[in-house]
Amino acid sequence: MADHQEASVTLPSDPASVAAARRYVAEVLGEWGLPDDADIADSVRLIVSELATNAVQHTFGQSPTFTVDVRLEREEWLRVGVTDSHPRWPKRLPAAVQQDNGRGMVIIRWLTAEAGGRLSVSPTEDGGKTVWIALPWTVAAPAKTATGC
Repeated sequence: MADHQEASVTLPSDPASVAAARRYVAEVLGEWGLPDDADIADSVRLIVSELATNAVQHTFGQSPTFTVDVRLEREEWLRVGVTDSHPRWPKRLPAAVQQDNGRGMVIIRWLTAEAGGRLSVSPTEDGGKTVWIALPWTVAAPAKTATGC
């Protein structure tokens, strides 16, 4: 496997794009050797769903698209970022707040920390932001097989 692999997709800021983002990331990770039934695969799918949902719901129409970037760095770190062009950064709600939504960042932070990863937010040149998660890549490289006899 190469030292660095990456893939990205840009989708319309529409609720249907959340499932498309999740499927896209699952397909990429499968190509990179992550079994679909691995615990971390479930966590990544949920994280992508939450990040994409935030990009759709909380940009108030100011970001017509969002981009999902997936990077595998030196077979050590998986980085997934969701970029939108809205300037407002995500906010963590206090645990005592009782409401039906707004818990996405809490879920993302918890899943990321549970996997030994980290979360960060970085500004984009156009005034938006990218919310990144970085997780240790624990997938073993495929065994090399001998060819010929």
